[in-house]
Amino acid sequence: MKRLLAIVPAVVFAGLMVAFVIGLGRDPSILPSMLIDKPLPVFDLPPVRAADTKGLASTDFRGEPALLNVFGSWCVTCRVEHPFLMQLKAQGVPIHGLDWKDQPGAGEAWLVRYGDPYQLAGDDPVGRTVIDLGVTGAPETFVVDRQGRVRYRHVGAITPEVWSKTLAPLMTKLKAES
Repeated sequence: MKRLLAIVPAVVFAGLMVAFVIGLGRDPSILPSMLIDKPLPVFDLPPVRAADTKGLASTDFRGEPALLNVFGSWCVTCRVEHPFLMQLKAQGVPIHGLDWKDQPGAGEAWLVRYGDPYQLAGDDPVGRTVIDLGVTGAPETFVVDRQGRVRYRHVGAITPEVWSKTLAPLMTKLKAES
């Protein structure tokens, strides 16, 4: 019995080491989404821009593939990503924005200051919609197909490399689907 008790810590240590080695081989930026190939959760958010009469709803993601970009005026990485979103807008890429947990008026002021890449932008001041989407931080971007199903989730800033290697080919494929 004493011998068995002496072996248990070694077995536990070996198990932890195996788990550690397996964890080192995983890319921490890849976070799976439970929404892949499922419809967006139902939401209907008020507008970010005071002049708009319409905000953003899950039903707005019908008819053409689009990006859903989660941002916040408080998000430093969103500011880094923003100029590239403006380039995508200039190329005709449909992008909708979801302003996450901003103070009233902060999201609109941010869009006025840095430019507005969004066709529609909804305000989620308490964060209920981002919880339903499984968002872990801003920025996050979802690729949504013409039926309103989530087809891909990107965590972090969209860079030219991410766009050209991953998101653009997927958007092209989704546009070609009938």
